[in-house]
Amino acid sequence: MAAVIASLAGALILAIIGYDIARLVTPQEPRRPPLARLRGRRAALEEAERWLVGLRLHERIDTATYQRRMSGIARGQRRTPARPIDRAGGRHG
Repeated sequence: MAAVIASLAGALILAIIGYDIARLVTPQEPRRPPLARLRGRRAALEEAERWLVGLRLHERIDTATYQRRMSGIARGQRRTPARPIDRAGGRHG
């Protein structure tokens, strides 16, 4: 009787493992739940904000740049769009 119960428990565990692997492989299944994705995005924005405050405290960026980048973070952008390149002189012109 114990052998039957043990074999049924083993078969159930194998079935669960097979189902889980098949669920992860199918393209319809999201890899992470939406709440985890949202927490990751918020954490990334908070880290960008901390980094930006550090730059400002050490006077590596001016007030206007700080305000522009902070408003971008408030809109959900971790990075600000690049400024257009001057065709005559390039970036270092």
